Amino acid sequence: MFRLSSLIFLLVIPGICGQTWNVKYKNLNICALKGSTTLLSGSYTHPNGLTVTKTFWTTNPDKGDDAPDLFDDPHYKGRTVYSLSKAQTFYLKLSNVTDKDERIYCLNILTNVENDSWMGFPCVYLQVTDLRVEIPQEVIERNSALLFCETSCNLGNSANYNWYKNSKPFSGSLSTNELLLQSVSSDDTGNYSCAVTQHEHLPSPAVTLSVRLTLTCSSDSNPPVLNYTWFKENETSSVGSGQSYSISNFNSSHSGQFYCVAQNEHGSQRSAAVSVTVAEGKTPVLTVVISAAFLAFMVLMVAIALLIRRKRVSPSEEQNNRGLQHNEKIESPEGNYMTLDPMSRCSDYDTVHNVKRSCSNTDDTESQDPTYYNINN
Repeated sequence: MFRLSSLIFLLVIPGICGQTWNVKYKNLNICALKGSTTLLSGSYTHPNGLTVTKTFWTTNPDKGDDAPDLFDDPHYKGRTVYSLSKAQTFYLKLSNVTDKDERIYCLNILTNVENDSWMGFPCVYLQVTDLRVEIPQEVIERNSALLFCETSCNLGNSANYNWYKNSKPFSGSLSTNELLLQSVSSDDTGNYSCAVTQHEHLPSPAVTLSVRLTLTCSSDSNPPVLNYTWFKENETSSVGSGQSYSISNFNSSHSGQFYCVAQNEHGSQRSAAVSVTVAEGKTPVLTVVISAAFLAFMVLMVAIALLIRRKRVSPSEEQNNRGLQHNEKIESPEGNYMTLDPMSRCSDYDTVHNVKRSCSNTDDTESQDPTYYNINN
């Protein structure tokens, strides 16, 4: 009988003490965005026969010391809300999270039995992060650029991101922490920032994306261009040389009118000025082109100038020279041309030697229009 009673007693004990101390947190590691509101939650159980008299949160606890109540810390005043339900679930809401809130948080439970309390180890580790945009130091036109919205801890796979350019929502964003810009142009120059969805009021600091703008001066002239020089309107000195001119860290200070001057052995000619501006993220793609026409025009001008400089012969001198045709041979270098009377049967242009041979019998010179010939100085 004694043995049967002992067995019954041993069976009853587990029923009485069936529950044990246990604190279960929903998340042991939480990453919170600086300035946001975060929630620490969980549930607990305790042995039967004990009555919970107080529960409170403490930070960075030491098992050997009395844990201070978080609500007594002035740092958390006005920023915390604590809730405990009859079902023994709890949560701590912490608002306006700061860097100083990055600590270990534990739930401490006191009972009606002295020295019979419980602290819920392992505790919650709260990490605090802000956002920052990482971009390449400089991007060359037509290359791609990959921008990252970085954090110091993992906000979780459910976090979505928004991208902004010059404080305006960026079109084409895929709600990820990466932003890929294909074939970058000067239009992509600007200040980029990011934010987490539902926390758009907490964006990252803006970071400037710099695009190296390249102006190209091209020519199909013959003979080819020997050198190119770049100028900016209203500036006395050149700003660069070479067929291409690059502007690094392109910004509004570079706005203005740019042109190039091309030079070959015949002379030089400037291109039309091209406007380079930064306005609402719009900047034209710049290619300055110099045609071969300007060199052909220059050659024509040189030829005209040489003709003007040639000596023009008077009518009386022409008649004297014509008289000399009967007495002496006119020495004329090959390539000198004479303009003859268009009414004669001779060709309009002929060499002086041929004129003597084919046009020696003409009408009275006084009835003809004046005739001119060109003699090299």
